[in-house]
Amino acid sequence: MIKYFTLPGYGNSGPEHWQTYFEQKLDNCHRIEQDSWDKPVLEDWLTRIGEVLQHEDLSKTIIITHSLGGITLAHWVAKYKRTIKGALIVAPPDIENPHEDFGVHTFLPLPLNALPFKSIVAYSTNDVWCAKDRALFFAKQWGSSIVEIGEAGHVNDAAGYGAWPDGLELLKTLV
Repeated sequence: MIKYFTLPGYGNSGPEHWQTYFEQKLDNCHRIEQDSWDKPVLEDWLTRIGEVLQHEDLSKTIIITHSLGGITLAHWVAKYKRTIKGALIVAPPDIENPHEDFGVHTFLPLPLNALPFKSIVAYSTNDVWCAKDRALFFAKQWGSSIVEIGEAGHVNDAAGYGAWPDGLELLKTLV
């Protein structure tokens, strides 16, 4: 049986966020909780992923990320050379953007190694945290399939992405 894990980004995902909706709709779906959502430190976040997944069958594990969670997943794979069944990476932010200070310096530089499993990068054409060309660049570097979901902002509850049935359908392509 497939086991799903959500990996939110900076600030966590609230009760109206699509990741929370996924956790409610999917059997065997759990959130990877972090100690500090508002002052993220890469090593702490990587350690937590390792703790949560240490006894899991990674060949039956799909990770569903949002925002900084996607960058964290890429770091985890690059550092620990772990392989999972697949990943849905939604709205990865361009934290290397020189015009923004995201306050997540420990997550730099961005890992650009190919992911050794099936992955999908879903991006919005009007995401304030990542221009379309950068989202396409990340997907290409990671070897991910690319799905444009239109003008969806940062694909969060503020942009109207609470219940996201199309996202659940997209997730099915990884199984």
